[in-house]
Amino acid sequence: MTPRILAALLVFSMLSCWSPADQGPDAIYYNGNIYTVDPLQPGAQAMAIEDGRIIAIGGDEEILVLAEPSTKLVNLQGRFVMPGFIDGHAHLVGVGEMQQQVQLLDTRSWSEVLDQVAEFVDRFPAATLITGRGWHQEKWATPPADLDQGYPTNRALNERFPDLPVILDHASGHAMIVNARALEMAGITRETPDPEGGRIIRDANGQPTGVLEENAMDPINRMVMSIREKQSENEKEAHLRSAIQLAEQECLSRGITSFQDAGSSRATLDYLKKMTTEDELAIRVWAMLLTPPSRLERDIRGLPWISYGDDHLTVRAIKIYMDGALGSHGAWLLEPYADEPDYSGQPVTQTDTVVWMAQVAKDHDLQLCAHAIGDRANREFLDMCDSLFHRNGHAPDHRWRIEHAQHLDTADIPRFAELGVIPSMQAIHCISDAPFVVKRLGEDRARQGAYVWRSLIDSGARLTNGTDAPVESLDPMRNLYAAVTRRRLDNGEPFFPEQVLTRQEAIHTYTLANAYAAFQEKDLGTLSPGKWADFIILDKDLLTCSLEEIPGTKVLQTIIGGKVVYDRSVPRPK
Repeated sequence: MTPRILAALLVFSMLSCWSPADQGPDAIYYNGNIYTVDPLQPGAQAMAIEDGRIIAIGGDEEILVLAEPSTKLVNLQGRFVMPGFIDGHAHLVGVGEMQQQVQLLDTRSWSEVLDQVAEFVDRFPAATLITGRGWHQEKWATPPADLDQGYPTNRALNERFPDLPVILDHASGHAMIVNARALEMAGITRETPDPEGGRIIRDANGQPTGVLEENAMDPINRMVMSIREKQSENEKEAHLRSAIQLAEQECLSRGITSFQDAGSSRATLDYLKKMTTEDELAIRVWAMLLTPPSRLERDIRGLPWISYGDDHLTVRAIKIYMDGALGSHGAWLLEPYADEPDYSGQPVTQTDTVVWMAQVAKDHDLQLCAHAIGDRANREFLDMCDSLFHRNGHAPDHRWRIEHAQHLDTADIPRFAELGVIPSMQAIHCISDAPFVVKRLGEDRARQGAYVWRSLIDSGARLTNGTDAPVESLDPMRNLYAAVTRRRLDNGEPFFPEQVLTRQEAIHTYTLANAYAAFQEKDLGTLSPGKWADFIILDKDLLTCSLEEIPGTKVLQTIIGGKVVYDRSVPRPK
């Protein structure tokens, strides 16, 4: 029996269960250009929805006949419809908090960063702490005059903001620059040693320049936490709720119906559960627990949570960091950096801790999601998976993931499929990082192993996609454009275009592949009978419009569980 016949029988069996007392579908969307992402029936004109799920999909005539007087009929007027985007790796609270601090993602010089901070201080004169995120020295048109080891120093920050602590996170999230007041409050001096897995950048005289990498950021983060701990419980809750709501509004306006959160504290996860219980979470969230190893066994109590609140919250994964970011020389490499020949990066979590956390994840039926960017970090995690799976009985359906998997040794590319490890990648990083990748890795390593989507798919790996927002923009259209062109947004130059994806592959990585990576493929990822009616209506056909039109494609409506949760024609509340 062919898959198409099986699909037809499924629809028939669902329809045959109706009785004369049925009121018919709640809604029928018809006269559309529907791309289902379902290989059994890729295209359709209409779909019927009941109780938040798709009950039938096909041509106008066969679906409209199901309508009853109470059925809402929606004429799509030929518009392109597809499953809602599933962002496979981003940071929910971070997306919301990005809108509550100095936004530096689009800055193109150090002086512009300073001006943005000054503007923020003028707008919020009562602020006692200034935070921002998004600067990246490799993306500036011209480097600042005051440069040390590739980074700006905090001298200008100290001059312009001598009394307020200023903390500006690097776009990667793996470094920061802070002013002297922040260093003082955190207790960082020239005598402070580099921590394991981190580095304090110092000038020729040994004085900290204000730039901190990886674990060297911990004292600053603890200082910020101590300030926030002084807030009342109501103030903390209001801040968290506001951040989540801002992030959710941003997601819905961009057609993101499911969000895979790449690491939150147990307290944040508990609050998300509370919001779900109170029916205050519109998007679907699948989340990783991010907690220090010393608190892991305490914080996983009661987990996993699966399909809580009609599939609005699932927590079934643990996040771990293997290394840092390439831009800050934090990625752990097999060979030294091309532009820093005496340095190969370093691990941020020790091997014995990684192995222990992996065993904890396996024992509690939780996915393990490892941040790994450099080729050595990726190899170490794959080696650990190989050893653990075979030692305890090979079980390829763990669906453990490597978050980013940006730079691989060619020998390790086929191992993802062999081990069932998912390369959870973000296409936008390719065109965003392109200005410095060859500088860091050299031409050969970059060509053979950097963002090798085509090679991974051809080897049988289940490639997924996301934005890593707020490290990058949350915009799925930019991400799709990156996946199918690998062209830089600033000058249009392609970055090793032999690794591009087709449009169908790119959309698959952003929908069904992400659903699979979360064990949610039975309910999400395609527009198929029985699945949730999570879909978006766009103003362009992403399969046929010109490549140049993809970044500007607009989301007209976002529908989750059959309910319109975003309508472009309705102004957003301010």
